Amino acid sequence: MRKMFLLALAIFIMCMLVGPAVAEKPYFFPYVNPYEATVMEVPAVYEADLPEKVPTRVFRIHPFPDRKTPKVFWYDKGLQCSLVYQKNEAPLVFIIAGTGARYNSPKMINMQKALYQAGFHVLSISSPTYPSFIINASETMVPGYLVDDAKDLYRVMEVALDKVKSKIKVTDYYLTGYSLGGIQSAYVSLLDEERQVFNFKKVLLINPPANLYNSVERLDKLVANNIPGGMDNFDAWYQDLIESLSSLYEQMGYFDLSGDFIYKAYKRRPPREDFLAALVGLSFSISSADMMFTADVMRGGGYITPKNVVMSNSTSLAPYAMVGIRTGFTDYFREYFYPYFHAKDPSLTEQGLIDQLSLNHIEGYLRSSSKIGLLHNQDDIIMQPGEVDYLHGVFGDRAQIYPTGGHCGNMNHPDVVRFIVNFFDGQEG
Repeated sequence: MRKMFLLALAIFIMCMLVGPAVAEKPYFFPYVNPYEATVMEVPAVYEADLPEKVPTRVFRIHPFPDRKTPKVFWYDKGLQCSLVYQKNEAPLVFIIAGTGARYNSPKMINMQKALYQAGFHVLSISSPTYPSFIINASETMVPGYLVDDAKDLYRVMEVALDKVKSKIKVTDYYLTGYSLGGIQSAYVSLLDEERQVFNFKKVLLINPPANLYNSVERLDKLVANNIPGGMDNFDAWYQDLIESLSSLYEQMGYFDLSGDFIYKAYKRRPPREDFLAALVGLSFSISSADMMFTADVMRGGGYITPKNVVMSNSTSLAPYAMVGIRTGFTDYFREYFYPYFHAKDPSLTEQGLIDQLSLNHIEGYLRSSSKIGLLHNQDDIIMQPGEVDYLHGVFGDRAQIYPTGGHCGNMNHPDVVRFIVNFFDGQEG
């Protein structure tokens, strides 16, 4: 299953990532199409100027050391985190990855470099929806409930910091995250008001959903609405994708996953908007399927896999992979997620649970807490009409809203990197 996911993800990257972004004053981003803005990675010549290498320590933690790992996850030896560190004392920034992403995904690496260059320690944490996090660090093993995710993340932060505390001297603590990690950062910050272990000085939410259910519903529809024939025609669409890649390889005479190659491929054959939208949806489907499979196995099966099925390192996971990819997150919500929480609280309705999966649920805290800021894009494809304006109203002058950039597509834009650094440096005004 992992191999299939990685293959699909590699194809996703090759087809989508790259396009020019030029740092100008005022802010300029070349893509008016939000799907292009979401998927086009900034070519090296236009990227923020970041160090090539930074001192990094990768380590594993076991928040639940007595937990037994199912044999099918034989390769997982603990939750990996990374510390990028300064020689001298410095503030430390925790970063939470987006949906399905790990501590060293490209966006996380870029943020690590930018913050290190500005003089911060950086401790990076994989998303609670990343399989290794579910295996090692999720108490319920049902990711997606923001209050529980915050508790799991807080526990990971404590354990991870204890693991590396002898290596660094910390003056203050900061927190940020992008996409799902952005909304989770808000809930972690609220939990810290009670626990007061870190007493975060500043918290920045980057492209968070306003309502998690609303956003995943939009992402689910990107595949069904943009693949001709919907998911029933997925296999044929996927085969066409493979053939297109082969044709580009023949035309260009070489293949790699560098930004230059992908940019040239895109310029030779610009994909239609529906194709870009379908690929965004496919990427989310892969992350969602991986999450659902892992959670189901950890809890004994019965949803993606048969109940109490015994799987080993030789078990074929391809059938489960296809079931997962064809199962939307909204299906997971109705058939698995909501029943789990309804069993714990019979008075809880579906709409009640949806309302809890939002920034609106903690709006009072967000309005009153001057340390929390927002970075967003007006054309973010995971947001329903009016949601960005709603968040702008909640955060007021603590919000920076760019007109373009799609969903996290401009995170390595020089202006955006500068804003992130200045926010934590106290120079955002």
